[in-house]
Amino acid sequence: MTDDSLALTNDPRRELAEFLRTRRTRLRPQDVGLEPGPRRRVAGLRREELALLAGVSADYYQRMEQGRDVRPSEQVLDALARALNFSAEESRHLHSLATAARTPTRGPRHHEPEEVPPTTLRLLRTMTSPALVVGRFLDVLACSPLAEALLGEFTQQPPAERNLLALLLHPEADQTCPERAATVAELIGMLRIQVAADPGHPRAVELVGELAVRSDEFAALWARHDVEEPTRGRMRVNHPLVGELNLDWDAYPIPGAPGPVLIACTAAEGSPDAERLQLLAGLLGTR
Repeated sequence: MTDDSLALTNDPRRELAEFLRTRRTRLRPQDVGLEPGPRRRVAGLRREELALLAGVSADYYQRMEQGRDVRPSEQVLDALARALNFSAEESRHLHSLATAARTPTRGPRHHEPEEVPPTTLRLLRTMTSPALVVGRFLDVLACSPLAEALLGEFTQQPPAERNLLALLLHPEADQTCPERAATVAELIGMLRIQVAADPGHPRAVELVGELAVRSDEFAALWARHDVEEPTRGRMRVNHPLVGELNLDWDAYPIPGAPGPVLIACTAAEGSPDAERLQLLAGLLGTR
């Protein structure tokens, strides 16, 4: 791993190159129907093997991985995605990076701070389930009362420090989140997609730089260039007052400017988790 693999850059060609390189080296020849052959010196596929599978020249693909001024067509990108066995998320990410690489470099942009509409804040106050509004870079912008009870002291931190990824990378997070490592990997994949859309965003630069210095776990996962676009999932939380909670979550885009999403957590009706959630709500009402 190099420092360059952790730094954010305004050069989309380098991001495209790194993404392709990490995807290529994770595949074995036998995964794509090739004979491994003796004395292989590289991890995964060779560049010329991938070029052959995708139907492009080895020189052309090499220039892509070197971050040179190559502007692949949609057909070439689709061929590379097929050759690399990309998921739908990875294919979309590849096209997004290539589009950015074809776009002329612009000067510094003005970024408005992410804000939660007053109507959404009003909605949160009425919700009886844990719900929170999360910004593009996983900052928690607002919470429902029950989400505040679920997250505890985290919601009392200064706004700039209320970041889900930073929370789960804390050394003590294993005690409250039994599946912390898997959740961290998922969140980093989500962050990758958002950063690719706007790599020069000041908050993205600040967050990635801070986490890379502070956490070896983050640095290793960030260098893998994995991407995730989950819209629902499950979470386990060990709460000090009511015990373990197994909750389902769904993400809903907030109408208006793209960015923040509303994440609502629920428990199956009649389940022990629903009872514990109701107990927590009752404890909240007595405080």
